[in-house]
Amino acid sequence: MKLGFSQAEEEFRAECAEWLQGQLNGDFADIKGLPGMNSMIERRKDWEQRLAEARWSVIGWPEEWGGRNATIGQQVIFAEEYARAGGPNRANHIGVELAGPTILAFGTEEQKAKFLPGIANGTQIWCQGYSEPNAGSDLANVRTKARLEGDEWVVNGQKVWTSLAHYSDWIFVVARSEEGSKGPKGITFLMMDMHQPGVEVRPIKQINGDAEFNETFFEDARCPADSLIGTPGDGWRVAMGLLAFERGVSTLGQQMGFRNELDAIIEAAKANGLAKDAIVRQRIAKAEIGLRLMRYGALRMLSNADTGQIDGAALTYKIQWATWRRDLGELAMDVLGQAGEIAEGEEYEWSALPNMFLFGRSDTIYGGTNQIQRNIIGERGLGLPREPRGDK
Repeated sequence: MKLGFSQAEEEFRAECAEWLQGQLNGDFADIKGLPGMNSMIERRKDWEQRLAEARWSVIGWPEEWGGRNATIGQQVIFAEEYARAGGPNRANHIGVELAGPTILAFGTEEQKAKFLPGIANGTQIWCQGYSEPNAGSDLANVRTKARLEGDEWVVNGQKVWTSLAHYSDWIFVVARSEEGSKGPKGITFLMMDMHQPGVEVRPIKQINGDAEFNETFFEDARCPADSLIGTPGDGWRVAMGLLAFERGVSTLGQQMGFRNELDAIIEAAKANGLAKDAIVRQRIAKAEIGLRLMRYGALRMLSNADTGQIDGAALTYKIQWATWRRDLGELAMDVLGQAGEIAEGEEYEWSALPNMFLFGRSDTIYGGTNQIQRNIIGERGLGLPREPRGDK
């Protein structure tokens, strides 16, 4: 079991930290620690391109596509140092962590040449077209339709909770391409240009006042016939492969961000005197224990770093961190009290901790709800009988 990082990995950590801190205390100091995803979009895009110039944008990718062939351990180290330095949320995290790896794993050489350079250099921003009004965690229930007309796919339907669609250039879409098909059969995985007639984006106002998510409507929207990954009707396999990336190594570096959030709560408790309250101290200690357990769990998953695989322990990680962070948000609001319920200005933006509380509920929903995660653990991890499904 891997209980720490090697000397070479720690040297890599020092290289990451030096570059990130230099940039975020220099040219990009204005976006250091910036919360949310919507503010200062153009500066975030500039930041994506600066990362790419120094080959820090997609470090886990092969060198030929702009990466560094970084090991899983190195990718986690970079994510930790990124959070430690106060790096803003990545404007193109869906392209970098989901679309790109999926194209690398399942795409043709022509598709790699077409799409990967734009993702790697930060000039093409991607979003995800999975969820629909009646197909959230139950992705097999998608109703968006795609039909092949000559050398083009024609798409009609609606997606919802489309993160960052309002400033994205491309979207990957799961659509039903075989009339009368049900469940996971007959689904095709398409890559579509957002800047075309027939694509309409409507922002969804969130409880925190922001609008990072959107409804996306397709009305005879089109993409070339060769814009599908895999083969027609084989989109379920590709879609599940993509979700493996969403639940895999890209999440393991989150813990430094969690560390920053917990430290901010501790500082707030010291400042307002609640650090002396026995119950608050107990809850902070519980949060600290939970964070350390996640750390050790991540190191356990890194035990297979040499093979580039994530082991079965990863099945528990999503529900673990999502539940922990939801509870951390509740602790934050109890520590802040009324100070956490006030924001300045008519068009207000919440500060980091109240925003974390308001957004934290969604952590237990996206990427598979906590209930779905329990099914995954039971069925895939423990080998229990599969839950009955209506498509069987």
